[in-house]
Amino acid sequence: MKTRRLGRELLVAGAGVLVLSAAAGTAQTLTDDQLDGVKARLAEGATHRPAPLLPYLTRTRSWEIGTRAEALIESDTPSYSVLNNTALPPPHGQAPSALDEVVAIARSVVQNRTKADVQGPQPLMDANGGAAGDPPSIGVAVLLANWTGAGAQDGQDYASAATDQLEFLLEKVPKTSDGAISHRMEQVQLWSDFVYMVPPFLAYYGVLNQNQSLVQQAYDQCRLYRQYLVDDDAGGMWKHIVLGQNTDNGHWSTGNGWAAAGMLRVLGTIQNSQYAKNMKKQAKDLTNWVSEIHDGIYPHLRTNGLFGNYADDSSSFDDASSTAILASTVYRLALLAGVHTHLPQAETSRKALSAPASGSSGSSGSSSSTSTSPASSASASASSTSSAPSASASLAHFTSDMWLTPVVNPNQFGVQGSHSPEGQAFVVEMYAAWRDWSALGAPGANAGVSVRSVAAGGWMWVGVVSAVVVLWYGL
Repeated sequence: MKTRRLGRELLVAGAGVLVLSAAAGTAQTLTDDQLDGVKARLAEGATHRPAPLLPYLTRTRSWEIGTRAEALIESDTPSYSVLNNTALPPPHGQAPSALDEVVAIARSVVQNRTKADVQGPQPLMDANGGAAGDPPSIGVAVLLANWTGAGAQDGQDYASAATDQLEFLLEKVPKTSDGAISHRMEQVQLWSDFVYMVPPFLAYYGVLNQNQSLVQQAYDQCRLYRQYLVDDDAGGMWKHIVLGQNTDNGHWSTGNGWAAAGMLRVLGTIQNSQYAKNMKKQAKDLTNWVSEIHDGIYPHLRTNGLFGNYADDSSSFDDASSTAILASTVYRLALLAGVHTHLPQAETSRKALSAPASGSSGSSGSSSSTSTSPASSASASASSTSSAPSASASLAHFTSDMWLTPVVNPNQFGVQGSHSPEGQAFVVEMYAAWRDWSALGAPGANAGVSVRSVAAGGWMWVGVVSAVVVLWYGL
């Protein structure tokens, strides 16, 4: 949405003071075509492909496949997502065509299980050790394939595959003395990444199979991981890796995003399930723990709207990948729990990631109306692409074929990379969350306190009691 140049105008309309510069007059939004490009690169980077000479190894990491599946669920079939106010379990019967890609992901994984001819506990992928916590990220897709009857059509035993993965986690993977399941097989070690991969699978399995103890186990894993990883001296941000060898006590931005997003999926599963009334305390805890991460990390958001690879390390490179997943969790927390504190910063990040490259107009014209509030801005932008960059526009944080940039190397967390399938998924999740938030009228858009430099082309938001004063400065 592009706001017309109006000179100075005062508008009284609620609570908050919004100061906009002319450079911020265009609310940057990716077009549907551009998002399709993001998804296409995601599919290229996160597809199960057995290596030709080593059929039991794969070129793609299991967590990339699982994250792609989750992003597609949130984007393409929101009624099957635990993050929307849709009752769980979902409807039985054949899945809608929009879920075809997710079912295809599950089918490919189940068909190519490394020990499909062996009965009993085994992971969905990567059976020969390594990251035991990553393969369960595909578990929700496998459970959905089974629940919607895909096995009756293609002959795959999705139920057994999901059960084998569950039993492998609970029976074969090492644990700490107090019950935290290790992210690794070769040693007991806890990674923040785990919280996105495992607890949502445990919770969803429990809801579909009428097993509240598994839903409680999902909550308990979040609780235990937080107990080990939260850094009170860093405002509530999480460390990345603790216990064992080769730990990482830094506050890796993507790791904080993984943790917040995973806990939100457990929260959504609980709130939309048959166990909602019995697990109100657990839901409240999860809400508070996600807020804790947000409160700790958002003060470190850089003036360009991005996080550093390590949030509180000014020498670390800009990372668009973590910026996207963290923004997505802010929108989701607003929808699930009514927490609006960091919505202004999430909007700053989303617009920064969608902005045109320097020197590019990034806009296809003016809108026919003027917005007077962030809520109306978000709603209008979600329903129209007139202000979004054109499909061929040069974007500051995407290559010409829609790879997100700059990003951390997904296989080497301290190094900048070039292509990141998980980063692509995070953009899809960010836009799905923003769409759902905007569709409900952008609740809480006027909440929070955020300050950015007007001279830098940003905006300043200062809370007041009784009015919104919008000042438009001509340049």
